[in-house]
Amino acid sequence: MDDETKTLLAADFSDLSRELASHRHSSVLHKPPRKLLKSNGRLLGTAWQEFHANINQYYLYQDTPKIDRLLNDLAIEPLKKMRMFNDRGTQFKLRMKFDDGGRGLVKFMRVSRDFETGPNIVSYHEFERHTGEIAAFHLDRVLGFYRCPPVAGRLFNMTRELEPLAEEEFRDTFFISPGKNKCFFGVCHQFCIDAFAFCGNPDTIEGSVAAFLPSQDDAERKRTTHPWRRKYNKKGLLAVWETDDAYCEKIRHKPPYNSGRRLLDIMDMSVYDYILGNMDRHHYETFKDFGNDTFLLGLDQGRSFTKSRHDELSILAPIYQCCLIRRSTLKKLLEFQAGPLKLSDRLRRSMAADKISPILTTPFMVAADRRVAQILLIIRKCIKKTDKFNTVVVDDGF
Repeated sequence: MDDETKTLLAADFSDLSRELASHRHSSVLHKPPRKLLKSNGRLLGTAWQEFHANINQYYLYQDTPKIDRLLNDLAIEPLKKMRMFNDRGTQFKLRMKFDDGGRGLVKFMRVSRDFETGPNIVSYHEFERHTGEIAAFHLDRVLGFYRCPPVAGRLFNMTRELEPLAEEEFRDTFFISPGKNKCFFGVCHQFCIDAFAFCGNPDTIEGSVAAFLPSQDDAERKRTTHPWRRKYNKKGLLAVWETDDAYCEKIRHKPPYNSGRRLLDIMDMSVYDYILGNMDRHHYETFKDFGNDTFLLGLDQGRSFTKSRHDELSILAPIYQCCLIRRSTLKKLLEFQAGPLKLSDRLRRSMAADKISPILTTPFMVAADRRVAQILLIIRKCIKKTDKFNTVVVDDGF
């Protein structure tokens, strides 16, 4: 561990904690949340049905034993059908249907847990990590956001489970490697060639399985361009927010960010993505039926925890440009920093029951704790700059 990391992990933010405590908690009362799906009066027999039935206006799920049951089913429920997920993506994914009717999106293990993206690889060319998807769900859970679909690790037997159910186009990509392991590369728009194959040991492979959301027919989602979206190009062209110091002021006055919870949700997403190291947040989705008074869904976090020694501060641009954070989020970050249980401790506990645990290596756990301290440094700087605690730290009751 380098000296800078040691200093950050030991940093004292008791001044922020005292100031937070000196400002009263908001008495904002929100209407009881509406359920996403209408009850049809049928008994809920499976964990998938329970998950969908309990999605509401404010939370995708709640941290109860029902979610642990769903995670277990994602990891062990027998497969019934599978199809390639053709979303014009750069990397291979499968959609699976299980014997009990549940559905999941699968991303397979391509690189080892200690593999790190090199400094010359642009973010949109990074390999997706199945462990990144799993860790992203548990970070969402530990932060208390409850906005990311549940994800579990699973072991697949390629010979007995995958190959017999594979459609012909997918089955044609299976081969035996020189190391006598079974491999496949699937079909997609960039990384689906034999040089980037997924290989078993000898025919067992890890994957992440994310629970499907209700269908678009039952619960339509709205897709919105993230206001701090990056430019995806090889010429080094910068987005407007990367060159305009007053960018946030423009965003603050535009719908849907000029009222309600949306701008604070963008700040939460910035905290979340920064800890993950996720630079790939080009869009976000919401459930259309709830309008603007609802949370942002955390979807597609495969490019998470790819660099343990590099902290991409530009992911925090929404926070340091707007000088804004939700009170409840700041409170959690201060608790993680003060201990005795750091964020890494809580993540480790949350992920311990996963079937392919351990999920993250020690360097990534250290990075998560270091990034908490870096966020707090930015908030402290914002408060000093504005000298207005209540304009930086906003309590909207969430």
